[in-house]
Formats: sequence, structure tokens, C-alpha cells
Amino acid sequence: MTDPAPTDAPKNPLKEIVQPFIDLVHAPRALWGVNLAYVLEGTAYFGVLSYLAIYFSDDVFRGVPNPDVPAGLMVGVLTAGITLSMFFLGFVADKFGVRRALIWAFFFLLGGRILIAGAGYTFEPAGLGSALHLATMAGIALIVIGYGMYQPAAYTAVKQFTNPKTAGMAFAMLYALMNLGGWLPSFAFLLRDDDYLGLGIGGVFWVYAALTVAALFITITFLNKTTVAKAIADAKAETAAIKAAEKGEQAPVEVDAVNADESLETKAGPVGLWANVKDWLVNHPFTDPKFTFFIFALIPVQTLFAYNWLVLPVYINRSYTGWIGEYFEIAANFNPILIFIFAPIVAAVTQKRKVYNMMIAGTFIMAAPAFFLAFGTNGYLLFAYLLIMTIGEAMWQPRFLQYAAEIAPEGRTGVYMGVAQFPWFLTKLIVPLYSGTLIAKYVPAEGFKNPEKLWLISACIAMASTVLLVLARGWIGKDFKTKADD
Repeated sequence: MTDPAPTDAPKNPLKEIVQPFIDLVHAPRALWGVNLAYVLEGTAYFGVLSYLAIYFSDDVFRGVPNPDVPAGLMVGVLTAGITLSMFFLGFVADKFGVRRALIWAFFFLLGGRILIAGAGYTFEPAGLGSALHLATMAGIALIVIGYGMYQPAAYTAVKQFTNPKTAGMAFAMLYALMNLGGWLPSFAFLLRDDDYLGLGIGGVFWVYAALTVAALFITITFLNKTTVAKAIADAKAETAAIKAAEKGEQAPVEVDAVNADESLETKAGPVGLWANVKDWLVNHPFTDPKFTFFIFALIPVQTLFAYNWLVLPVYINRSYTGWIGEYFEIAANFNPILIFIFAPIVAAVTQKRKVYNMMIAGTFIMAAPAFFLAFGTNGYLLFAYLLIMTIGEAMWQPRFLQYAAEIAPEGRTGVYMGVAQFPWFLTKLIVPLYSGTLIAKYVPAEGFKNPEKLWLISACIAMASTVLLVLARGWIGKDFKTKADD
């Protein structure tokens, strides 16, 4: 009796959604080390960031006329400096390996947070140029350097530790975990407020320094040389087996785990300063016009990210009555927890969709709900905006990060990840140039308010990304693929 011929039976939709989660659960130990540390680092970073402007204004610049102005500039040094730092330090993971890059990054981050926390207990407030100001800025400088190495290294690790079946979910999960870390500081008032532990902002800074120690310990423990080498070797073998199976070929011989590290230390390269500079210029990601157009086309929709801390809290506080306006932190911090929930689910549902189509749909779904707020200050419209724009963000942002990592030539993922963040750096510079004007004109603390006009302008700006991607479809869309799509 012969076996029945194979049939093209319909696949189980539920299994298609659940399987990526199952694959991720069986991910290597090294990947889980990256994930766990990423949650703690996200909590520490966003936790410090949420108090930094208040700390500068109330403590560092105490007694300075209009201290909010220099306070905002100092926070801008941190946020913009980090993104610029990634542009220059993304190569560290490529050259020295992800394990060392992550460990070095955490030492810089720890040193910076200790400086910031300790300065408040050591020096008295004395305004601009004071010892407290300089020590705090020195701490920020260390964090900028550390984060410039950290995020490119984390995404490089995800690329190295995954195969085509697990990569999409792994990138989405890392992005989701970062947002979980961004949401957890919402409860920091339990540490700060006198009605609870009463540690004050300075005490909370020490707590975040302690979380950095924990993240460093996890990284050293989970990402030892053996686990990293094994994770890279297994991922290469699995990728080769998947590609061979798709072509009906026999799987290749297993990759040697001992020599699996993808750093460039042992690879031959150009000799001499000029040769290295020339090689850097010739092989820079910006020499690819399609890649360059693509990442810069995303700047308009990324303005909505910057609104989360530059516009949304003030808009909600000044435009809504009742508990929504009084407890504006709840709505202003709603996006990160929604991303934590939606990013893995959306990744599972859409993992087989073409990346470029996802970028168009995702940017549209993220930008379009901003028009809701142009109709009025209604709590339901605000909730609809936060919910739908988050779904759009979950559709395109993790896939963009995956795309930037996977198109990179072998051994240059960190560089590509760092360069891909450069438009985000520009966004952090551009939005503050006009956000204050929009707030002062349309949502002033006193006088006539017209927040609907603010969001009409903002929605039109954000929609430009979708328009640019649609117009460029014929140019870059047809060969816009990741490894998973090949």
C-alpha cells in the first residue's frame, strides 16, 4: 500500500500565530541573556530620563532664572547624544564581538549613573558651570558612550543568535522588552514619594544604578564565551539547514562553534590610517542610495515618537479635564505597555508579510490616528489614537530594525544599526525646534487653546512618510527584502 500523495492542505491559522512564540521559547540561553538585561537597562534609562529635566530644574540649576530652558537642553544632550553616539560606535560590536561590546557598554552606563546619583549627595546646587552641573554632565557623557555601544550590540546579538524562522519574533520581542522597561518607571513614585519609601529623585537614581549592576551581572553570566559561540554556531547551522531544505538539498556540515565569533579581530582588513578611512567611506551604509532614502523617509512618522515626551504630557494636562488631565502620566505612558503587548503578537501574525508592504501599512496606521485628535479633546478619541498608532508602530518599527540588521554584510551589523538610528537623532533635534512653538500657540498654559490645529499639523507631517514610501515603491520596493524573504 503506497502512501497517499502529499496535499496542499490549508495551514492552521492558530498554529501559524503560536509557532513563533514556541520557537522563541527555545531560543539559546545567550539570547535570553540579552533580553533580560534589555528590560533592566530600559527601566534604568527611561527611569532616569523621566526625572532628569525635573532634577536639573529643581536641583542642579536651583536659583537660576528660568531653569527649565537649560534643563531641557541638558536632557537633549543625553537623548540626541545617545543616537549620535550609535552612529560612531556601532562598529564596536562588529570589531570586538557582541559579548565584549555589551559588557563594556554596561561599565560605561554604570559609571555614568553612579556619577549622576553621587553628585547630588556630594555637591551643592550652584547653577550653570557648578561642580554639581559638571559632574552630572560627566555622568551623562559616560551614558552617551555606553549606550552608543549598547543598542547596536544588542541588535547585532539578535541577528547572530537567530535563524530566519526566529529572527522576526526575536527583533519584535527585543523592541517590546525595551518598551516594557520604558513603562515600568511609571511606578517609580512608590520609591520617590514621601508617602511611600520617600527616597527622593536622588535615591531613585541609586536604584537605577543598582539595576545596571544587575544587568551587567546577567550579561556576564548568560553571555560567556561558550554560550555565545554555541549560539552563533547553532544559528548558522539552522539557517543553512533551512535554506537547504527550501532548495531540496542536504543540510551542510555543522559550523564549528569554537570559531563562530563574528567579530572582525581576526579578519584581514586595510592597513594604515588612510586605507581604513577610505574603506570606511567606500563601504559606509550611506553609499547605498536606497537604504539612505528609506531611513530618512521615516523621519516624519518618527516625530510622533518624540511627541511622547515633548508634546503629549503637556497636551493632555492642559487640554483634558477630570482625571485624564490630572493624572496625565497614565495616558502619556500608555504607549510603551501597549507596544509590549502588541509587538510580539503583530510580529507573529505578519511574519511572512513583505517588509516593504509592512512599512507602508505600519507608517500609515501609526500616522492616520493623529487626525482623530484634530476633531476634539475627547477621551475616547485620545484612547483610539494611542491604541491604533501603537498597532501601527508595532507593525513597522521592529521590522525596520530587523531590516537594518539583516541587509548588513557579515561582520558589519553594528555599523548598519548605528547608522539606521541617525535619522532618529535628527528627529530629536528637529522636533524640539517647533514643538515648543506649537504648544505655546495652540496649547498655552493660559488663554485660548486650539489643540485640534496642533494635531492637524502634526498628522500631516507624520503622513509624509507613508507618501514617500508609496512613491518610492517602484524604485526600492521590488528588491526590498530581508533574509527571511529570500
